[in-house]
Order: sequence, then C-alpha cells, then structure tokens
Amino acid sequence: MIALDDTKTRIILAAIKAVRQYGLEGTRIQNVSDLAGISPGALYRYFESKEQLILECFTYVDKQAAAIFENSKFSPLAMLADPMGSIKKLWLPYFRFWVAHPDETVFYHRFRDSTFFPEYDKGRDFSYFDTFIRTVQLFKRVFPALDRINQDLLWLHVLTSTVMYAKYVVEGTLPNTQETEDTIFQLLTTGLSGYLRPGRAKKKK
Repeated sequence: MIALDDTKTRIILAAIKAVRQYGLEGTRIQNVSDLAGISPGALYRYFESKEQLILECFTYVDKQAAAIFENSKFSPLAMLADPMGSIKKLWLPYFRFWVAHPDETVFYHRFRDSTFFPEYDKGRDFSYFDTFIRTVQLFKRVFPALDRINQDLLWLHVLTSTVMYAKYVVEGTLPNTQETEDTIFQLLTTGLSGYLRPGRAKKKK
C-alpha cells in the first residue's frame, strides 16, 4: 500500500468517490470536501487545484493496480507446461482487484477517457510497473513468438479492456461470476495461444 498522510489519503479517496457519483467534469471541490469531512480550505492545504487532485488520484490508483503484480511468481517450466494457465494466473488478480474496488474502477476508466489523460501520459512514471514489465520479459524469453506482436497494442488491449469489463461488472451490466471471468479472459486472449510456443534452439552452422 502507498504511505500517505491520513488526511491526504481521505481526500484522494473522497475525490475518487466523487468522480464516480458526479463524473469527472461534474465533480467540484465542495463535493470532495463534503465526502472527506473537511472544509474546502483544509483541502486546499493539500492540493492547489482540482486538476492536481485528479492527477494524484490517478497515480494513487495506478500504483495500487501495479502492486497486484508484486506477488506474481512464474517459472519457465510451469509456463511451458500450461501457457494459457500462466497468462490467466497473471491476469486474474488484476481483474479481481478492479471488481473489488468499484469507485477506483469507474474513476480510472473515466480518467483514461478524459482530456486529462493524453497530457498526463506523456510524463507518466511507469517505474512502479517494473515487476509487471519483468514478468512480460520472462514470457517473451520463454515464448519468443510474442515479439511478433506489437507490445504496446497487446498490453494496452489487455490492461485497459480488463478495466472496461470490470466497470461493467461493478455497474451491474455483467454478473460477478466465474463464467463472466472465464468469458472475459477468453475474449481478451483470443488469438494469443498461437504465439505461446516455446522457442526452438538455433542450429549451429
């Protein structure tokens, strides 16, 4: 978990909840301060503007999501024995995180679709995704054919689509069931199995 001042954390969580209730554009500082149980003046001691607050909310949620991968452990032998099972082992905790955090899910989805995101993304700190990146690199070493896929498109598709489907679950559009999980996973990974083939040893000349 991220260590923050208790009041600052309360403000961030209140802002995330406010965005779910009122929308990104509709959220006002007064909404946030009411939900946080503090005055607007006290809020401004922590954040200079609504924009700064929203950006810090996204970073807060982004780091929480990245921390899901910290406990991911894979061995090449296990990956070779069950490639799709290994992919699901990586994906499932991430999906379940979003389903278990409805305010964060709706906020994250709305922020990524907003005018705030493109500018923020240019200077975004990806260092807290190091564990996830190392895991992806391990998959690519075990299954070299993955290099034939545009990596940016692949992981953008999987990660952002996961949040989108989780949003459908927390909003009640999709049921929160095992069948839903299995179907979403199949949809997201259709066509991927052909790339999950072990690399062949190069012949010596």
